[in-house]
Amino acid sequence: MAGTLTGRVALVAGASRGAGRGIAVELGAAGATVYVTGRTTRGHRSEYDRPETIDDTADLVTAAGGRGIAVPTDHLDPAAVRALVDRIDGEQGRLDVLVNDIWGGEKLFQWDTPVWEHDLDNGLRLLRLAVETHAVTSHRALPLLLRHPGGLVVEMTDGTAEYNRDTYRVNFFYDLAKASVLRMAFALGHELGPRGATAVALTPGWLRSEMMLEAYGVGEDNWRDALDKVPHFAISETPRYVGRAVAALAADPDVARFNGGSLSSGGLAQEYGFTDLDGSRPDAWRYLVEVQDPGRPADTTGYR
Repeated sequence: MAGTLTGRVALVAGASRGAGRGIAVELGAAGATVYVTGRTTRGHRSEYDRPETIDDTADLVTAAGGRGIAVPTDHLDPAAVRALVDRIDGEQGRLDVLVNDIWGGEKLFQWDTPVWEHDLDNGLRLLRLAVETHAVTSHRALPLLLRHPGGLVVEMTDGTAEYNRDTYRVNFFYDLAKASVLRMAFALGHELGPRGATAVALTPGWLRSEMMLEAYGVGEDNWRDALDKVPHFAISETPRYVGRAVAALAADPDVARFNGGSLSSGGLAQEYGFTDLDGSRPDAWRYLVEVQDPGRPADTTGYR
């Protein structure tokens, strides 16, 4: 992918860590100029209180071969997002790729808790962070993206449309948030398609994010040590895997064939031929349906 996105400009909204960071780095590795946003910088932490910063992500983008530009932004603030887009316009005069990866809800949901027992303030805050931020960002950024034909919008979620249609996801608020983002991509596809741009929903599989690795007491170098306690974690993938999916979509001149659709990192790996950092092609959503959810023993043979 090196150089395939040279001259292209991307905004990865929500790039402090996890999938957003992986996407930003892989867009940079393909040569893009990447604006990375979030609320955590080296000088300020959000209420997440995590050490990862957008400054670090920008440095990783530049080290990968692109140009990383960190812009602290609260995507719930329309004025702040307008200022961000005005800056991109002033500095670049274009926006080719918008990745809506804002989330920030890990500390706000309670597993398997019915809506009437769930903390209401946390549930509503989750919806604002996971849904309203995407709407605000699209509202402000899409006029710039539509200035040149061929723009791409990627709505990041958890789960494919098919899987989430048939599966209760964690609780009412989480389920609603992830379904809403899937529907956003569908609606944006209808609005952008006739205007020369493409919108898709994209999900990683079981992501080895910083928070997930920390929860299992491992790092990327020894993540397999977690398999003794969580055998199905063997199907997991790095954030760079879904990053390569976005880079492949952005470089595809025929990406409009996916407009409005629901995609996964594993599915796109089969489509485009890219691999994760270890050379494998994990297909987590097929694995969940065929192995984990039916209660079968962990066996990733044929799924990586």
